[in-house]
Amino acid sequence: MKQYRAHLLVCAGTGCVSNGSFKIKEALEKELLKQGLEKEIQVITTGCNGFCERGPIVVVQPEGIFYQRIKEQDIPHLIEEHFLKGRPVKELMYIPPKKEKAIPTMNEIEFFKHQRLIVLKNRGRLDPEVINEYIGVGGYEALSKALTEMTPEEIIDTIKDSGLRGRGGGGFPTGLKWELCFKQKKTPKYIICNADEGDPGAFMDRSILESDPHAMLEGMIIGAYAIGASEGYIYIRDEYPLAVKEINLAIKQAEEYGLLGEDILGSGFNFIIKVIRGAGAFVCGEETALIASIEGRVGEPRQRPPFPIQRGLWRKPTNINNVETWANVPNIIIRGSKWFASLGTEKSKGTKIFSLVGKINNTGLVEVPMGIPLGDIIFNIGGGIPDDKKFKAVQTGGPSGGCLPIELLNLPVDYERLAFLPGFCDR
Repeated sequence: MKQYRAHLLVCAGTGCVSNGSFKIKEALEKELLKQGLEKEIQVITTGCNGFCERGPIVVVQPEGIFYQRIKEQDIPHLIEEHFLKGRPVKELMYIPPKKEKAIPTMNEIEFFKHQRLIVLKNRGRLDPEVINEYIGVGGYEALSKALTEMTPEEIIDTIKDSGLRGRGGGGFPTGLKWELCFKQKKTPKYIICNADEGDPGAFMDRSILESDPHAMLEGMIIGAYAIGASEGYIYIRDEYPLAVKEINLAIKQAEEYGLLGEDILGSGFNFIIKVIRGAGAFVCGEETALIASIEGRVGEPRQRPPFPIQRGLWRKPTNINNVETWANVPNIIIRGSKWFASLGTEKSKGTKIFSLVGKINNTGLVEVPMGIPLGDIIFNIGGGIPDDKKFKAVQTGGPSGGCLPIELLNLPVDYERLAFLPGFCDR
């Protein structure tokens, strides 16, 4: 690969795109060409960086310099000062609320430094439309290990021992769900990725699909092999056009590389994935309504039992997990169940992704260890309340969730503590 002196990573997640990041990319390339730097400095688009309200965002590597809220008219000055004179431009850097001094690097910013990235480990560092970049950072190694070194039972035991629970809200143990589906006698079996993220202000699944779609695909393929499914579906909101584009491209690339389709990696395992675009019905986030929609029926929930693992899609055993759950799987297979189980709390393992929106200084997407106090998310990562206003309450769990008052600000965030709060949405 060609060596460059620096790389300019331009965030191309939905938030930054809506603020003109593609125009910023074009302006950067034009100015580099004008200054004769096009062979020394490369401009790359990446997925969502997480700090969405600061877009458009450009991160300069290898220094890690974080530029935010860049405008087209800033580009000539930025290129001249930083890349010709070697003087990073402080006025384009992030300045914390009530502070005067700019913070140069991404890792020094409070919003980023307190996070623990597992699912979002590749955010803002690779081009989601280039499968080789995902492979270059260890992508599909977990799939190779699962297909060549592990039996389906060993994969299921690893997921069970890790303590991974469904990230869609209910928190059902993922490995147990896989095991129950694996033991069903009926065939064929199906797996589904629930990407119908309908809660206002929620964009966790969208961001994963936009920034690292292969991570979710890899998890689905591993899950299909473990359960014994040969066909999978991704049910995604039609209101997520960029995510739809990225996942369809990722599927095509995976098929071209022999990672999807017939005889995956020469293992004899066959698996295909189809994308179904939802029509905007919030209720289709519920798994039985989602299944009805895929089958072409009205998306209405039905009584359970029987559960989808017993009678799901086309009345066959069906395993459903959401985007974040599937994207955790490759990390667990590669690093082991003990590593994942060492994170979080006794009954809530690993990390959780949250979207911070509303009256908070730092809005965006964060990944934190389970058990982190609610106040740490709001004040350390989120930067507190704008204009020094008093904190009143925070809503969790979507429109059907509860509002947690200031008395619960030190509440550790995990499944057990939130589940017993009045109004918590166990969707």
